[in-house]
Amino acid sequence: MDKQRFETGLAQRKATLGADYVQQVLDNADDFTRPFQEMMTEWCWGFGWGDDCIDAKTRSMMNLTMIGALGRMHEWELHCRGAITNGVTKEQLRAIIHVIAIYCGVPQSLECFRVAKKVMAETGLT
Repeated sequence: MDKQRFETGLAQRKATLGADYVQQVLDNADDFTRPFQEMMTEWCWGFGWGDDCIDAKTRSMMNLTMIGALGRMHEWELHCRGAITNGVTKEQLRAIIHVIAIYCGVPQSLECFRVAKKVMAETGLT
């Protein structure tokens, strides 16, 4: 493991998803899941999110679109919270969901709207 890339990833992951959430995930990792958590923190968050080529807000918007296309709503909810943390506005969330509707279908966009409304209510984004 590249320790510096892991630390960069850990900081980015906590900044986007929340330190408490990330710490809970890492604390709940066991011998079976810990290697994956470490690799994902290093690779996804350290390598993928750790460079300065694309800002965190834009990465969040990209992630919402891709995760929405995959229909992974648990992850979409998590990254919707992170996107709001990274400065994505209500209007931008709406536009992202419109793109999901165009390329992935109306049923998927309805799921995204449902989750986005829940997250916006919980985070106070109105």
